[in-house]
Amino acid sequence: MSKLPVSVQNLIDEFSRLPSIGPKMAARLAFYLLSKPEQDISALGEAILNLKKPLTTCKVCYNISETEVCSVCSDQNRSTDTIMVVEEPLDVIAFEKTSKYPGLYHVLGGVISPIDGLGPEDLRINQLADRIKNNSPVEVILATNPSLEGEATAAYLKNLLKDYDLKITRIARGLPHGGDLEYADEVTLSRSLEGRGPY
Repeated sequence: MSKLPVSVQNLIDEFSRLPSIGPKMAARLAFYLLSKPEQDISALGEAILNLKKPLTTCKVCYNISETEVCSVCSDQNRSTDTIMVVEEPLDVIAFEKTSKYPGLYHVLGGVISPIDGLGPEDLRINQLADRIKNNSPVEVILATNPSLEGEATAAYLKNLLKDYDLKITRIARGLPHGGDLEYADEVTLSRSLEGRGPY
């Protein structure tokens, strides 16, 4: 069996390291790029190389941003009465697509997952508590994924925040158990937000 050229194999190996990309998909992507003009490949390479250069983390909600304070936190029309707690920036994007949520966000940066060595101290939980103390929101919406780790993180936050004078809600279970918010459609996310209840 003939071996692939080193450059092609290296690209396949790098693609294989990406989430949800197996060896077959990685090979398809590599060979797809081989069929493209040099300028298309250069444009892709440049986009990857420049991906992180203009980005920072919002100092308020910890979403990705091109400015010190992201566009959501700096929007004077957003309600400061609610803070939606999500795992990752992709979850913010998913809820923003619904155009149904007028409040603010807080990005934890993951979930409590002992198997992965992630505890509460590895997430932005203390920063959330500080925001609540300083800004006194009316409601905190726990919008972690409906996975085992997401539920454990929501339960931890509920217990942590129970003594604060605010309403704690959990997004409704309109999402499949074990699914990720980033893959849910706008209707499902809208219904889960509208159907939230006490937690």
